[in-house]
Amino acid sequence: MLPGLVAGHYTFDESHIDLAPLARWAGAALLATRVERLDAQGRVAHCADGSAQAFDVCGIDIGSTPGMDVPGAREHALGIKPVERFLACWAEELEHARHGTRKDIAVVGGGAGGLEILLALQHAARAAIAEPANQPRFHLLTDTPSILPSHTPVVRRLFEGVLGRRGVAVHTGARVIEVEPSLLRCAGGAEVRADLIVWATSASAAPWIRESGLAVDDKGFMLVDRHLESTSHRQLFGSGDIAALRSRKLPKSGVFAVRKGPVLAHNLRAALRGKPLLPFITKPSALGLITTGDRYAVMAWGRFALAGQWVWRWKDFIDRRFMAKYRRPGAGG
Repeated sequence: MLPGLVAGHYTFDESHIDLAPLARWAGAALLATRVERLDAQGRVAHCADGSAQAFDVCGIDIGSTPGMDVPGAREHALGIKPVERFLACWAEELEHARHGTRKDIAVVGGGAGGLEILLALQHAARAAIAEPANQPRFHLLTDTPSILPSHTPVVRRLFEGVLGRRGVAVHTGARVIEVEPSLLRCAGGAEVRADLIVWATSASAAPWIRESGLAVDDKGFMLVDRHLESTSHRQLFGSGDIAALRSRKLPKSGVFAVRKGPVLAHNLRAALRGKPLLPFITKPSALGLITTGDRYAVMAWGRFALAGQWVWRWKDFIDRRFMAKYRRPGAGG
């Protein structure tokens, strides 16, 4: 729901789950801190507030962040995670744009996430800035030969049309090798100037996963077996984007994270009780619903694609129904 929040279709409360009442309902202790190191052998989580939390069984579901290993990216680009920082910085930029001159905004990343964020930013800017001369120019950069490389040609054509109609400058085959203040340097010598650089590239893993001695794949994601259990440390489980199944590769997608949830919950309890673990079984494909900034979306399923306002309303219904389950704990299981 992040693109919808950025575009102005949702409020902050509508698109966030308040963990405190959810934890109270579940009888769980909520610790508002960040794990910085895990002693997988000694079974202790070391946290940013200086505390150390011992555990018997551990579930790791920390998601992923855009890979910002390009020189200068961390210093001069705005990552879409952590979300709180991204939203605060965008609100500040939007306020400046209301009273300033036209700016250039570049989004790095040609996947669905990059396109959705760019179109949401553009929609929000058009709604907030009355003076046409102050409307920002938008650039999309991707190192692949085309946008949406993991989608079918029909989906790509639909979004190429959207980007063209909305005046977005698309730079394909543009591998960013260095970021400077207001400047993107690409392999081959091309440069793109932008007052705001948003980083929305493919997912990367938190370094402490590898540093903790857990088995990881070649990109640093936690390797798990079909029970979502670490392949190197028993009774440590991984789910969501941070986990990589040893047996097959799945997209880093919220759909698969949601599918893993019930299996993770069962296996955490089963591990404590010495009961058999459930395998995670799922189809390798998932329905894709990609928004275009306004209340319009594209549905992708296999080779087929459909688009329209009704697709957005359908996605909106699915998202709101999911969120409602966690505002009324117990209503949805």
